[in-house]
Amino acid sequence: MSAILLVPPASEPLSLAEARQFLRVEHADDDAVITALTAAARAHVEALTRRALLTQTWRFVLDAWPANGRITPRIGPLQSLLAARVFDASGVAHALEVESFVVDTAANVIAAPCWALPAPGRAVAGIELDVICGFGALASDVPADLLHALKMLLAHWYDNRGLAAIGTGTAMQPAGLHALIAPYRGLSL
Repeated sequence: MSAILLVPPASEPLSLAEARQFLRVEHADDDAVITALTAAARAHVEALTRRALLTQTWRFVLDAWPANGRITPRIGPLQSLLAARVFDASGVAHALEVESFVVDTAANVIAAPCWALPAPGRAVAGIELDVICGFGALASDVPADLLHALKMLLAHWYDNRGLAAIGTGTAMQPAGLHALIAPYRGLSL
């Protein structure tokens, strides 16, 4: 399954003013750097946890329906299924009724009776599912520990702007980061 970000979050979970306050920066000289580092820190926390901090729209592409009828998107938390399409052998997309799928937000699973769904006509990328993921649209929807992990990473990158030389003792990631995000990491068996 591959994933494509269709609609990124409308804002960052940490405003420029909040980031400057956390970094104790009182001037505007580094605003562009702080803004870029905030977005990068959000993306990094999202990659480590496989969770979208703010509401985003993603497209998941599959080759075939899973035999058990359960599709587990690589990114969560799952909010809703917007659209489902299956492609025929000519490459024409056919919309499927979203109501025929069950979205289990607690388990981060989209379930469907795969025996009742049309098989894709092409062997690769025959199915597309557009979903909304994220904790919510507002910064206040983001769990406090993930927001703090983002702040820690932002501060670390702001203070260590460049690659750390091996043997200098500078950590590539701040201590405690993985402990903060551990409850949100998906485990695979």
